[in-house]
Amino acid sequence: MKLKLLIVVSWCITACSSQPNPSEETTKATEHHPDFSSYWYAGVAELNHYQLSQARYGEERKGDAVLIFVTEDFLPKKQVKNESADNSKSTTVLKTNFIKKFTTGIYDYSLMSSIFTPINSNEYPSTLKVSTSSQEWCGHTYLQLNKRKQNFEFTGHSYFMNEADEKGQIANVLLEDELFNRIRLDYQTIPTGEVDLLPSTQWLRLSHTAIKPQKAVISLTETEFALTLNIKYHKIEREVNIKFEKEFPNKILGWEESFPSGYGENRKIMTTIAVLDTTILSPYWSKNKNEDEKLRELLNPTDRN
Repeated sequence: MKLKLLIVVSWCITACSSQPNPSEETTKATEHHPDFSSYWYAGVAELNHYQLSQARYGEERKGDAVLIFVTEDFLPKKQVKNESADNSKSTTVLKTNFIKKFTTGIYDYSLMSSIFTPINSNEYPSTLKVSTSSQEWCGHTYLQLNKRKQNFEFTGHSYFMNEADEKGQIANVLLEDELFNRIRLDYQTIPTGEVDLLPSTQWLRLSHTAIKPQKAVISLTETEFALTLNIKYHKIEREVNIKFEKEFPNKILGWEESFPSGYGENRKIMTTIAVLDTTILSPYWSKNKNEDEKLRELLNPTDRN
């Protein structure tokens, strides 16, 4: 696989308001790689496009996945981006926007998760918020986690009868959703061995699985140029492997998710695979004019054909 790093001012996934540079004052208590500030506070986001093979309904579906990493100021109490000039109530987070798009037969799926993980882990050791939505032709679902005191509160909405509208709490455990951010911040802080782990919120919604932590074993394997984080759950049939660069900035090279797919006699363990093909550094929030559409070709190989 040939990786292309294009450092350009380019592309827009969605229209955003102007995005000010986050404050470094709220991050000083945590030690990071010497190049951390110059990379993550450069006023751009890291945009990554992946070729996606998604398991759904017992078959393989071709699609696209995008991981967007960007730092921004975040209000822990309100749990929203700080858009004022006052940073005194903020902490800087590394935000992941994780998008998947694929087609099943005649209709499309579009999934998106946003994960907000504080950079100052001494003051804020837990991810503060995760929100996930899924849209397809039958309807849509939404799930949000908010860190409140010692627990995560969750709110869910779904067009499925057994999910519908729900609220509850889970213990303050590690989240599968935050592992991309943890890798980028410092993969060595991710616990290995047996842990309590909340599975991916995208997977929870697609599989209609109850929102509760599961026992899992996390391990790390090493090759010459890459590391792989392996997550294997005890009771649910799910295993995840995340491959990333050994050296800073520890770019995510791809991942695999194995889980049951299909119904009845067609139910079988299948594997979703995502492979990185392009990375761009860009202030995408300012690229929202019609003339900027051509810049999508730099990120999305599908648009090149």
